[in-house]
Amino acid sequence: MNATGQVTGTSPTGSDDFHVFDTTLRDGAQREGINLTVADKLAIARHLDDFGVGFIEGGWPGANPRDTEFFARAQAEITFRHAQLVAFGSTRRANAKASEDPQVRALLESGAPVITLVAKSHDRHVELALRTTLDENLEMVRDTVSHLCAQGRRVFVDCEHFFDGYRSNPAYATSVVRAASEAGADVVVLCDTNGGMLPAQVQATVATVLADTGARLGIHAQDDTGCAVANTLAAVDAGATHVQCTANGYGERVGNANLFPVVAALELKYGRHVLPEGSLKEMTRVSHAIAEVVNLTPATHQPYVGVSAFAHKAGLHASAIKVDPDLYQHIDPELVGNRLRMLVSDMAGRASIELKGKELGIDLSGDRELVGRVVERVKERELKGYTYEAADASFELLLREEVEGRACRYFRTESWRAIVEDRPDGTHANEATVKLWVKGERIVATAEGNGPVHALDRTLRGALEGFYPQLAELELVDYKVRILEGKHGTESTTRVLVTTSDGSAEWSTVGVGDNVIAASWQAMVDAYTYGLLRVGVEPTE
Repeated sequence: MNATGQVTGTSPTGSDDFHVFDTTLRDGAQREGINLTVADKLAIARHLDDFGVGFIEGGWPGANPRDTEFFARAQAEITFRHAQLVAFGSTRRANAKASEDPQVRALLESGAPVITLVAKSHDRHVELALRTTLDENLEMVRDTVSHLCAQGRRVFVDCEHFFDGYRSNPAYATSVVRAASEAGADVVVLCDTNGGMLPAQVQATVATVLADTGARLGIHAQDDTGCAVANTLAAVDAGATHVQCTANGYGERVGNANLFPVVAALELKYGRHVLPEGSLKEMTRVSHAIAEVVNLTPATHQPYVGVSAFAHKAGLHASAIKVDPDLYQHIDPELVGNRLRMLVSDMAGRASIELKGKELGIDLSGDRELVGRVVERVKERELKGYTYEAADASFELLLREEVEGRACRYFRTESWRAIVEDRPDGTHANEATVKLWVKGERIVATAEGNGPVHALDRTLRGALEGFYPQLAELELVDYKVRILEGKHGTESTTRVLVTTSDGSAEWSTVGVGDNVIAASWQAMVDAYTYGLLRVGVEPTE
Protein backbone atom coordinates (compact mmCIF):
# COMPACT_ATOMS: atom_id res chain seq x y z
CA MET A 1 0.00 0.00 0.00
CA ASN A 2 1.40 3.41 -0.93
CA ALA A 3 1.19 6.79 0.79
CA THR A 4 -2.18 7.55 -0.78
CA GLY A 5 -3.72 4.45 0.76
CA GLN A 6 -4.15 2.66 -2.56
CA VAL A 7 -3.17 -0.96 -3.13
CA THR A 8 -0.52 -1.33 -5.79
CA GLY A 9 0.67 -4.27 -7.80
CA THR A 10 -2.57 -6.24 -8.13
CA SER A 11 -5.70 -6.15 -10.26
CA PRO A 12 -9.26 -6.20 -8.86
CA THR A 13 -9.20 -10.00 -9.08
CA GLY A 14 -6.15 -10.12 -6.80
CA SER A 15 -3.71 -10.88 -9.60
CA ASP A 16 -1.40 -8.74 -11.69
CA ASP A 17 -1.47 -11.21 -14.56
CA PHE A 18 -3.83 -9.16 -16.73
CA HIS A 19 -4.68 -5.43 -16.74
CA VAL A 20 -7.89 -3.68 -17.74
CA PHE A 21 -6.79 -0.07 -18.13
CA ASP A 22 -9.40 2.63 -18.74
CA THR A 23 -8.49 5.96 -20.36
CA THR A 24 -11.96 7.52 -20.67
CA LEU A 25 -10.94 10.53 -18.55
CA ARG A 26 -7.93 11.27 -20.72
CA ASP A 27 -8.17 9.83 -24.23
CA GLY A 28 -11.96 9.40 -24.21
CA ALA A 29 -12.41 13.05 -23.24
CA GLN A 30 -10.89 14.04 -26.60
CA ARG A 31 -14.09 13.01 -28.40
CA GLU A 32 -15.84 15.85 -30.20
CA GLY A 33 -18.82 16.94 -28.09
CA ILE A 34 -17.39 15.85 -24.73
CA ASN A 35 -16.22 18.54 -22.32
CA LEU A 36 -15.76 17.13 -18.83
CA THR A 37 -15.74 19.19 -15.66
CA VAL A 38 -13.80 18.01 -12.62
CA ALA A 39 -17.11 16.91 -11.09
CA ASP A 40 -17.87 14.90 -14.25
CA LYS A 41 -14.47 13.20 -14.08
CA LEU A 42 -14.95 12.31 -10.42
CA ALA A 43 -18.39 10.82 -11.19
CA ILE A 44 -17.01 8.73 -14.06
CA ALA A 45 -14.07 7.57 -11.94
CA ARG A 46 -16.51 6.28 -9.32
CA HIS A 47 -18.50 4.38 -11.95
CA LEU A 48 -15.34 2.83 -13.39
CA ASP A 49 -14.10 1.81 -9.96
CA ASP A 50 -17.49 0.28 -9.17
CA PHE A 51 -17.27 -1.67 -12.43
CA GLY A 52 -13.90 -3.00 -11.35
CA VAL A 53 -11.32 -1.83 -13.88
CA GLY A 54 -7.76 -2.15 -12.65
CA PHE A 55 -6.45 1.26 -13.70
CA ILE A 56 -8.09 4.64 -14.32
CA GLU A 57 -6.02 7.13 -16.29
CA GLY A 58 -7.20 10.47 -14.94
CA GLY A 59 -5.50 12.94 -17.26
CA TRP A 60 -2.30 14.95 -17.64
CA PRO A 61 -1.45 16.78 -14.40
CA GLY A 62 0.53 19.92 -14.98
CA ALA A 63 -0.72 20.23 -18.56
CA ASN A 64 -3.95 21.95 -17.48
CA PRO A 65 -5.41 23.11 -14.15
CA ARG A 66 -8.50 20.89 -14.45
CA ASP A 67 -6.50 17.66 -14.52
CA THR A 68 -4.27 18.85 -11.70
CA GLU A 69 -7.37 19.57 -9.61
CA PHE A 70 -8.86 16.20 -10.50
CA PHE A 71 -5.92 14.26 -9.08
CA ALA A 72 -5.99 16.27 -5.86
CA ARG A 73 -9.73 15.82 -5.38
CA ALA A 74 -9.86 12.18 -6.51
CA GLN A 75 -7.39 11.12 -3.85
CA ALA A 76 -9.13 13.19 -1.17
CA GLU A 77 -12.74 12.35 -2.10
CA ILE A 78 -12.73 8.81 -3.55
CA THR A 79 -11.83 5.64 -1.72
CA PHE A 80 -10.91 3.41 -4.63
CA ARG A 81 -11.99 -0.18 -3.99
CA HIS A 82 -10.64 -1.75 -7.17
CA ALA A 83 -8.79 0.73 -9.38
CA GLN A 84 -5.43 2.42 -9.18
CA LEU A 85 -5.23 6.03 -10.31
CA VAL A 86 -2.89 6.73 -13.22
CA ALA A 87 -1.30 10.02 -14.26
CA PHE A 88 -0.39 10.55 -17.91
CA GLY A 89 2.54 12.56 -19.24
CA SER A 90 5.44 12.48 -21.67
CA THR A 91 9.08 11.62 -21.48
CA ARG A 92 11.43 14.45 -20.56
CA ARG A 93 12.46 17.09 -23.07
CA ALA A 94 15.38 16.48 -25.38
CA ASN A 95 18.85 17.28 -24.01
CA ALA A 96 17.59 17.77 -20.45
CA LYS A 97 17.39 15.71 -17.26
CA ALA A 98 14.24 13.97 -16.10
CA SER A 99 14.96 15.00 -12.51
CA GLU A 100 14.84 18.67 -13.57
CA ASP A 101 11.91 18.52 -16.01
CA PRO A 102 8.89 20.43 -14.60
CA GLN A 103 6.41 18.22 -16.47
CA VAL A 104 7.94 15.08 -14.96
CA ARG A 105 7.86 16.76 -11.55
CA ALA A 106 4.12 17.47 -11.99
CA LEU A 107 3.53 13.75 -12.58
CA LEU A 108 5.17 12.96 -9.25
CA GLU A 109 3.31 15.75 -7.47
CA SER A 110 -0.02 14.34 -8.67
CA GLY A 111 0.39 11.61 -6.07
CA ALA A 112 -0.74 8.93 -8.53
CA PRO A 113 0.90 5.58 -7.77
CA VAL A 114 1.07 4.69 -11.48
CA ILE A 115 2.37 6.87 -14.31
CA THR A 116 1.92 6.34 -18.03
CA LEU A 117 4.53 7.97 -20.24
CA VAL A 118 3.96 8.57 -23.92
CA ALA A 119 7.10 7.99 -25.97
CA LYS A 120 7.84 8.32 -29.66
CA SER A 121 8.51 5.00 -31.40
CA HIS A 122 8.16 6.08 -35.04
CA ASP A 123 11.50 7.32 -36.39
CA ARG A 124 9.93 10.04 -38.54
CA HIS A 125 8.00 11.41 -35.55
CA VAL A 126 11.23 11.55 -33.53
CA GLU A 127 13.01 13.54 -36.20
CA LEU A 128 10.13 15.73 -37.42
CA ALA A 129 7.97 16.24 -34.32
CA LEU A 130 10.50 16.03 -31.47
CA ARG A 131 13.27 17.40 -33.69
CA THR A 132 15.90 15.30 -32.02
CA THR A 133 18.02 12.28 -32.84
CA LEU A 134 16.95 8.68 -32.62
CA ASP A 135 19.58 8.01 -29.95
CA GLU A 136 18.49 10.98 -27.82
CA ASN A 137 14.88 9.77 -27.97
CA LEU A 138 15.99 6.42 -26.54
CA GLU A 139 17.84 8.24 -23.78
CA MET A 140 14.73 10.32 -23.02
CA VAL A 141 12.81 7.09 -22.51
CA ARG A 142 15.50 5.48 -20.33
CA ASP A 143 16.09 8.56 -18.19
CA THR A 144 12.42 9.33 -17.52
CA VAL A 145 11.40 5.75 -16.77
CA SER A 146 14.34 5.10 -14.45
CA HIS A 147 13.82 8.41 -12.62
CA LEU A 148 10.12 7.72 -11.95
CA CYS A 149 10.84 4.16 -10.87
CA ALA A 150 13.48 5.44 -8.47
CA GLN A 151 10.80 7.67 -6.96
CA GLY A 152 8.67 4.62 -6.20
CA ARG A 153 6.23 4.92 -9.07
CA ARG A 154 5.01 2.10 -11.25
CA VAL A 155 5.56 3.06 -14.89
CA PHE A 156 3.78 2.09 -18.08
CA VAL A 157 5.08 3.39 -21.42
CA ASP A 158 2.78 4.12 -24.38
CA CYS A 159 4.74 3.73 -27.61
CA GLU A 160 2.91 6.25 -29.76
CA HIS A 161 2.41 5.39 -33.46
CA PHE A 162 4.11 2.07 -32.78
CA PHE A 163 2.54 0.00 -35.56
CA ASP A 164 3.19 2.62 -38.24
CA GLY A 165 6.69 3.07 -36.87
CA TYR A 166 7.30 -0.66 -36.87
CA ARG A 167 6.26 -0.87 -40.51
CA SER A 168 8.64 2.00 -41.35
CA ASN A 169 11.62 0.97 -39.22
CA PRO A 170 11.05 -2.23 -37.22
CA ALA A 171 14.50 -2.24 -35.66
CA TYR A 172 14.08 1.25 -34.18
CA ALA A 173 10.50 0.74 -32.99
CA THR A 174 11.64 -2.44 -31.24
CA SER A 175 14.59 -0.61 -29.67
CA VAL A 176 12.18 1.83 -27.99
CA VAL A 177 10.26 -1.09 -26.44
CA ARG A 178 13.49 -2.63 -25.25
CA ALA A 179 14.77 0.67 -23.80
CA ALA A 180 11.57 1.23 -21.83
CA SER A 181 11.47 -2.31 -20.48
CA GLU A 182 15.14 -2.41 -19.50
CA ALA A 183 14.79 0.95 -17.71
CA GLY A 184 12.08 -0.50 -15.46
CA ALA A 185 8.74 -0.01 -17.21
CA ASP A 186 6.29 -2.68 -16.04
CA VAL A 187 4.31 -2.61 -19.30
CA VAL A 188 5.16 -1.29 -22.75
CA VAL A 189 1.98 -0.46 -24.64
CA LEU A 190 1.96 -0.72 -28.44
CA CYS A 191 -0.30 2.04 -29.76
CA ASP A 192 -2.18 2.07 -33.05
CA THR A 193 -2.45 5.83 -32.75
CA ASN A 194 -3.79 6.42 -36.27
CA GLY A 195 -6.20 3.48 -35.98
CA GLY A 196 -5.23 2.08 -39.38
CA MET A 197 -4.24 -1.46 -38.46
CA LEU A 198 -6.15 -4.70 -39.05
CA PRO A 199 -6.30 -7.68 -36.68
CA ALA A 200 -3.88 -9.95 -38.59
CA GLN A 201 -1.29 -7.16 -38.72
CA VAL A 202 -1.64 -6.44 -35.03
CA GLN A 203 -1.39 -10.07 -34.01
CA ALA A 204 1.71 -10.72 -36.12
CA THR A 205 3.49 -7.58 -34.89
CA VAL A 206 2.73 -8.13 -31.21
CA ALA A 207 3.88 -11.75 -31.40
CA THR A 208 7.15 -10.77 -33.07
CA VAL A 209 7.92 -7.89 -30.67
CA LEU A 210 7.13 -10.10 -27.68
CA ALA A 211 9.53 -12.76 -28.92
CA ASP A 212 12.25 -10.21 -29.74
CA THR A 213 12.13 -8.21 -26.50
CA GLY A 214 10.58 -10.36 -23.77
CA ALA A 215 8.88 -7.19 -22.50
CA ARG A 216 5.41 -7.26 -21.00
CA LEU A 217 3.21 -5.77 -23.74
CA GLY A 218 -0.07 -3.91 -23.81
CA ILE A 219 -2.33 -2.66 -26.61
CA HIS A 220 -3.95 0.71 -27.27
CA ALA A 221 -6.14 0.73 -30.40
CA GLN A 222 -8.01 3.55 -32.08
CA ASP A 223 -11.09 2.66 -34.13
CA ASP A 224 -10.51 4.38 -37.47
CA THR A 225 -10.92 1.11 -39.39
CA GLY A 226 -13.74 -0.08 -37.14
CA CYS A 227 -11.39 -2.75 -35.80
CA ALA A 228 -10.30 -1.39 -32.40
CA VAL A 229 -12.01 -4.11 -30.36
CA ALA A 230 -10.88 -6.83 -32.79
CA ASN A 231 -7.34 -5.43 -32.82
CA THR A 232 -7.27 -5.39 -29.02
CA LEU A 233 -8.34 -9.03 -28.83
CA ALA A 234 -5.86 -9.96 -31.58
CA ALA A 235 -3.10 -8.45 -29.46
CA VAL A 236 -4.28 -10.53 -26.50
CA ASP A 237 -4.16 -13.61 -28.71
CA ALA A 238 -0.55 -12.74 -29.48
CA GLY A 239 0.41 -12.38 -25.82
CA ALA A 240 -0.51 -8.85 -24.70
CA THR A 241 -1.64 -8.81 -21.06
CA HIS A 242 -2.69 -5.16 -20.74
CA VAL A 243 -5.61 -3.62 -22.67
CA GLN A 244 -6.33 0.11 -22.84
CA CYS A 245 -9.93 1.07 -23.57
CA THR A 246 -12.53 3.79 -23.06
CA ALA A 247 -16.12 3.56 -21.86
CA ASN A 248 -18.51 3.29 -24.83
CA GLY A 249 -15.55 3.67 -27.19
CA TYR A 250 -15.29 7.44 -26.63
CA GLY A 251 -12.20 9.07 -28.09
CA GLU A 252 -10.70 11.30 -30.71
CA ARG A 253 -12.01 11.05 -34.30
CA VAL A 254 -14.13 7.86 -34.37
CA GLY A 255 -13.00 6.69 -30.96
CA ASN A 256 -11.03 4.03 -29.09
CA ALA A 257 -11.42 0.35 -28.31
CA ASN A 258 -14.70 0.08 -26.41
CA LEU A 259 -14.17 -1.06 -22.83
CA PHE A 260 -17.41 -3.01 -22.58
CA PRO A 261 -17.15 -5.37 -25.60
CA VAL A 262 -13.48 -5.97 -24.77
CA VAL A 263 -14.17 -6.88 -21.16
CA ALA A 264 -17.22 -8.97 -22.07
CA ALA A 265 -15.20 -10.89 -24.64
CA LEU A 266 -12.39 -11.51 -22.15
CA GLU A 267 -14.79 -12.70 -19.48
CA LEU A 268 -17.33 -14.63 -21.56
CA LYS A 269 -15.43 -15.73 -24.65
CA TYR A 270 -11.85 -16.10 -23.35
CA GLY A 271 -12.73 -17.23 -19.84
CA ARG A 272 -10.41 -14.65 -18.25
CA HIS A 273 -11.65 -13.27 -14.92
CA VAL A 274 -10.57 -9.66 -15.30
CA LEU A 275 -13.31 -8.10 -13.13
CA PRO A 276 -14.33 -8.65 -9.51
CA GLU A 277 -16.98 -11.31 -8.99
CA GLY A 278 -20.43 -10.07 -9.97
CA SER A 279 -19.22 -6.88 -11.69
CA LEU A 280 -20.02 -8.00 -15.23
CA LYS A 281 -23.75 -7.77 -14.44
CA GLU A 282 -23.25 -4.06 -13.79
CA MET A 283 -21.90 -3.41 -17.29
CA THR A 284 -25.08 -2.12 -18.95
CA ARG A 285 -25.89 0.14 -16.00
CA VAL A 286 -22.35 1.57 -15.90
CA SER A 287 -22.29 2.15 -19.67
CA HIS A 288 -25.55 4.12 -19.56
CA ALA A 289 -24.58 6.00 -16.40
CA ILE A 290 -21.34 7.24 -17.99
CA ALA A 291 -23.25 8.25 -21.14
CA GLU A 292 -25.51 10.37 -18.94
CA VAL A 293 -22.53 12.07 -17.29
CA VAL A 294 -20.96 13.03 -20.63
CA ASN A 295 -24.43 14.09 -21.88
CA LEU A 296 -24.52 11.75 -24.87
CA THR A 297 -27.44 9.47 -25.65
CA PRO A 298 -26.46 5.83 -25.04
CA ALA A 299 -25.87 4.07 -28.35
CA THR A 300 -28.89 1.83 -28.85
CA HIS A 301 -27.05 -0.69 -31.04
CA GLN A 302 -23.86 -0.96 -29.00
CA PRO A 303 -22.78 -4.60 -28.48
CA TYR A 304 -23.75 -6.18 -25.16
CA VAL A 305 -25.09 -3.00 -23.49
CA GLY A 306 -27.27 -1.30 -26.14
CA VAL A 307 -31.04 -1.50 -25.64
CA SER A 308 -31.22 -3.20 -29.05
CA ALA A 309 -28.38 -5.66 -28.38
CA PHE A 310 -30.85 -8.43 -27.54
CA ALA A 311 -33.94 -7.09 -29.34
CA HIS A 312 -35.71 -9.44 -31.76
CA LYS A 313 -38.14 -8.36 -34.44
CA ALA A 314 -38.48 -11.08 -37.06
CA GLY A 315 -41.18 -13.68 -36.50
CA LEU A 316 -38.72 -16.46 -37.43
CA HIS A 317 -36.39 -15.38 -34.62
CA ALA A 318 -39.25 -15.19 -32.15
CA SER A 319 -40.41 -18.72 -33.00
CA ALA A 320 -36.95 -20.07 -32.31
CA ILE A 321 -36.48 -18.02 -29.13
CA LYS A 322 -39.76 -19.34 -27.80
CA VAL A 323 -38.21 -22.83 -27.97
CA ASP A 324 -34.75 -21.83 -26.72
CA PRO A 325 -33.46 -18.22 -26.32
CA ASP A 326 -29.91 -19.38 -27.09
CA LEU A 327 -30.87 -20.20 -30.68
CA TYR A 328 -30.67 -16.52 -31.66
CA GLN A 329 -28.50 -15.06 -28.87
CA HIS A 330 -24.77 -15.49 -28.40
CA ILE A 331 -25.03 -15.00 -24.61
CA ASP A 332 -27.66 -14.67 -21.92
CA PRO A 333 -28.25 -10.88 -21.76
CA GLU A 334 -28.58 -11.00 -17.99
CA LEU A 335 -24.87 -11.83 -17.75
CA VAL A 336 -24.11 -8.23 -18.71
CA GLY A 337 -27.10 -6.63 -17.01
CA ASN A 338 -29.17 -6.34 -20.19
CA ARG A 339 -32.41 -8.05 -21.15
CA LEU A 340 -34.10 -9.76 -24.05
CA ARG A 341 -36.68 -7.58 -25.80
CA MET A 342 -39.32 -8.63 -28.29
CA LEU A 343 -40.20 -5.95 -30.81
CA VAL A 344 -43.74 -5.91 -32.10
CA SER A 345 -44.07 -4.86 -35.73
CA ASP A 346 -45.69 -5.85 -39.00
CA MET A 347 -43.02 -8.58 -39.18
CA ALA A 348 -44.42 -10.14 -36.00
CA GLY A 349 -45.82 -13.64 -35.90
CA ARG A 350 -47.63 -15.52 -33.17
CA ALA A 351 -44.45 -16.31 -31.28
CA SER A 352 -43.44 -12.63 -31.19
CA ILE A 353 -46.79 -11.65 -29.69
CA GLU A 354 -46.74 -14.48 -27.15
CA LEU A 355 -43.21 -13.63 -26.00
CA LYS A 356 -44.00 -9.92 -25.83
CA GLY A 357 -47.09 -10.71 -23.77
CA LYS A 358 -44.97 -12.81 -21.42
CA GLU A 359 -42.51 -9.93 -21.12
CA LEU A 360 -45.44 -7.70 -20.08
CA GLY A 361 -46.80 -10.26 -17.64
CA ILE A 362 -49.70 -11.43 -19.82
CA ASP A 363 -49.91 -15.15 -20.66
CA LEU A 364 -51.25 -15.65 -24.19
CA SER A 365 -50.01 -19.17 -24.80
CA GLY A 366 -53.43 -20.83 -24.43
CA ASP A 367 -55.46 -18.62 -26.75
CA ARG A 368 -54.49 -18.96 -30.41
CA GLU A 369 -57.53 -16.95 -31.57
CA LEU A 370 -56.60 -14.01 -29.34
CA VAL A 371 -52.99 -14.08 -30.49
CA GLY A 372 -54.14 -14.15 -34.12
CA ARG A 373 -56.36 -11.10 -33.57
CA VAL A 374 -53.49 -9.18 -31.99
CA VAL A 375 -51.14 -10.10 -34.85
CA GLU A 376 -53.62 -8.92 -37.47
CA ARG A 377 -54.42 -5.73 -35.57
CA VAL A 378 -50.75 -4.85 -35.24
CA LYS A 379 -50.14 -5.41 -38.94
CA GLU A 380 -53.22 -3.38 -39.87
CA ARG A 381 -52.23 -0.45 -37.66
CA GLU A 382 -48.59 -0.47 -38.79
CA LEU A 383 -49.87 -0.25 -42.36
CA LYS A 384 -51.49 3.03 -41.30
CA GLY A 385 -48.23 4.35 -39.87
CA TYR A 386 -48.15 3.15 -36.25
CA THR A 387 -45.00 1.57 -34.88
CA TYR A 388 -44.98 -0.54 -31.75
CA GLU A 389 -41.36 -1.64 -31.60
CA ALA A 390 -40.54 1.78 -30.09
CA ALA A 391 -43.84 2.22 -28.22
CA ASP A 392 -44.21 -0.61 -25.74
CA ALA A 393 -46.78 1.26 -23.65
CA SER A 394 -49.15 1.74 -26.58
CA PHE A 395 -48.75 -1.91 -27.50
CA GLU A 396 -49.58 -3.01 -23.96
CA LEU A 397 -52.75 -0.90 -24.04
CA LEU A 398 -53.71 -2.49 -27.37
CA LEU A 399 -52.99 -5.96 -26.00
CA ARG A 400 -55.00 -5.40 -22.83
CA GLU A 401 -57.91 -4.14 -24.90
CA GLU A 402 -57.97 -7.41 -26.86
CA VAL A 403 -57.52 -9.53 -23.72
CA GLU A 404 -60.17 -7.72 -21.64
CA GLY A 405 -62.57 -6.97 -24.47
CA ARG A 406 -62.63 -3.23 -23.77
CA ALA A 407 -60.27 -0.29 -23.92
CA CYS A 408 -58.57 0.89 -20.75
CA ARG A 409 -60.00 4.40 -20.20
CA TYR A 410 -59.93 6.93 -17.40
CA PHE A 411 -61.83 9.62 -19.35
CA ARG A 412 -63.73 10.08 -22.57
CA THR A 413 -62.94 12.81 -25.04
CA GLU A 414 -65.81 14.92 -26.30
CA SER A 415 -63.62 17.27 -28.31
CA TRP A 416 -60.36 19.17 -28.33
CA ARG A 417 -58.91 22.04 -30.32
CA ALA A 418 -55.66 23.98 -30.49
CA ILE A 419 -55.36 27.53 -31.81
CA VAL A 420 -52.26 29.40 -32.97
CA GLU A 421 -52.71 33.16 -33.22
CA ASP A 422 -50.23 35.07 -35.36
CA ARG A 423 -49.94 38.57 -33.90
CA PRO A 424 -48.87 41.75 -35.76
CA ASP A 425 -45.72 42.09 -33.67
CA GLY A 426 -44.45 38.73 -34.92
CA THR A 427 -45.23 36.78 -31.75
CA HIS A 428 -47.63 33.87 -31.47
CA ALA A 429 -50.23 32.86 -28.90
CA ASN A 430 -50.98 29.16 -28.48
CA GLU A 431 -54.19 28.12 -26.76
CA ALA A 432 -55.94 24.77 -26.39
CA THR A 433 -59.39 23.74 -25.17
CA VAL A 434 -60.48 20.22 -24.25
CA LYS A 435 -63.90 18.87 -23.35
CA LEU A 436 -63.83 15.60 -21.40
CA TRP A 437 -66.07 13.31 -19.40
CA VAL A 438 -64.34 12.12 -16.21
CA LYS A 439 -66.14 9.87 -13.69
CA GLY A 440 -69.50 11.03 -15.03
CA GLU A 441 -68.60 14.73 -14.89
CA ARG A 442 -68.18 16.98 -17.93
CA ILE A 443 -64.98 19.04 -17.81
CA VAL A 444 -64.07 21.98 -20.04
CA ALA A 445 -60.51 23.26 -19.66
CA THR A 446 -58.38 25.83 -21.45
CA ALA A 447 -54.66 26.61 -21.19
CA GLU A 448 -51.86 28.34 -23.07
CA GLY A 449 -48.45 26.94 -23.95
CA ASN A 450 -45.23 27.53 -25.84
CA GLY A 451 -46.72 25.80 -28.86
CA PRO A 452 -50.01 24.13 -29.77
CA VAL A 453 -48.89 20.69 -28.57
CA HIS A 454 -47.56 22.10 -25.29
CA ALA A 455 -50.82 24.00 -24.79
CA LEU A 456 -52.80 20.82 -25.43
CA ASP A 457 -50.65 18.88 -22.97
CA ARG A 458 -51.10 21.52 -20.25
CA THR A 459 -54.86 21.62 -20.86
CA LEU A 460 -55.25 17.84 -20.66
CA ARG A 461 -53.17 17.66 -17.49
CA GLY A 462 -55.11 20.53 -15.91
CA ALA A 463 -58.42 18.86 -16.70
CA LEU A 464 -57.41 15.52 -15.16
CA GLU A 465 -55.19 16.26 -12.16
CA GLY A 466 -58.14 17.07 -9.89
CA PHE A 467 -59.43 13.52 -10.44
CA TYR A 468 -56.06 11.79 -10.77
CA PRO A 469 -53.41 13.56 -8.67
CA GLN A 470 -50.91 10.85 -9.68
CA LEU A 471 -50.52 12.67 -13.03
CA ALA A 472 -48.58 15.44 -11.26
CA GLU A 473 -45.59 13.05 -11.18
CA LEU A 474 -45.55 12.56 -14.94
CA GLU A 475 -43.16 14.44 -17.19
CA LEU A 476 -42.75 14.35 -20.97
CA VAL A 477 -39.02 13.65 -21.48
CA ASP A 478 -38.81 13.09 -25.24
CA TYR A 479 -40.91 13.96 -28.28
CA LYS A 480 -40.26 12.82 -31.84
CA VAL A 481 -42.17 13.65 -35.03
CA ARG A 482 -41.83 11.86 -38.33
CA ILE A 483 -43.63 12.71 -41.56
CA LEU A 484 -44.52 9.47 -43.32
CA GLU A 485 -44.74 9.06 -47.07
CA GLY A 486 -47.92 10.37 -48.66
CA LYS A 487 -49.35 11.26 -52.01
CA HIS A 488 -49.69 15.00 -51.66
CA GLY A 489 -46.78 16.38 -49.64
CA THR A 490 -48.41 18.42 -46.88
CA GLU A 491 -51.23 15.85 -46.70
CA SER A 492 -48.78 13.15 -45.59
CA THR A 493 -49.42 11.10 -42.46
CA THR A 494 -47.66 12.22 -39.29
CA ARG A 495 -46.36 9.89 -36.57
CA VAL A 496 -45.48 11.11 -33.08
CA LEU A 497 -43.56 9.18 -30.43
CA VAL A 498 -43.73 10.47 -26.86
CA THR A 499 -41.57 9.27 -23.95
CA THR A 500 -42.95 9.93 -20.48
CA SER A 501 -41.40 9.45 -17.04
CA ASP A 502 -42.80 9.22 -13.52
CA GLY A 503 -39.35 9.62 -11.97
CA SER A 504 -38.70 5.91 -11.60
CA ALA A 505 -39.42 4.56 -15.09
CA GLU A 506 -39.99 5.69 -18.66
CA TRP A 507 -42.45 4.50 -21.31
CA SER A 508 -43.15 5.39 -24.92
CA THR A 509 -46.43 5.84 -26.76
CA VAL A 510 -47.34 6.45 -30.39
CA GLY A 511 -49.95 8.48 -32.22
CA VAL A 512 -50.70 8.78 -35.93
CA GLY A 513 -52.82 11.40 -37.63
CA ASP A 514 -53.16 13.65 -40.63
CA ASN A 515 -51.39 16.43 -38.70
CA VAL A 516 -48.89 16.68 -35.88
CA ILE A 517 -51.42 17.93 -33.29
CA ALA A 518 -53.84 15.05 -33.86
CA ALA A 519 -51.02 12.53 -33.67
CA SER A 520 -49.67 14.19 -30.52
CA TRP A 521 -53.08 14.04 -28.84
CA GLN A 522 -53.27 10.26 -29.36
CA ALA A 523 -49.75 9.73 -27.99
CA MET A 524 -50.45 11.93 -24.94
CA VAL A 525 -53.72 10.16 -24.15
CA ASP A 526 -51.92 6.80 -24.25
CA ALA A 527 -49.09 8.19 -22.12
CA TYR A 528 -51.43 9.40 -19.35
CA THR A 529 -53.55 6.24 -19.54
CA TYR A 530 -50.51 4.02 -19.19
CA GLY A 531 -49.14 6.14 -16.35
CA LEU A 532 -52.34 5.66 -14.35
CA LEU A 533 -52.42 1.95 -15.17
CA ARG A 534 -48.82 1.59 -13.91
CA VAL A 535 -49.70 2.86 -10.44
CA GLY A 536 -52.76 0.63 -10.15
CA VAL A 537 -55.59 3.11 -10.71
CA GLU A 538 -58.72 1.28 -11.83
CA PRO A 539 -60.19 2.42 -15.19
CA THR A 540 -63.48 4.29 -14.83
CA GLU A 541 -64.90 4.38 -18.36
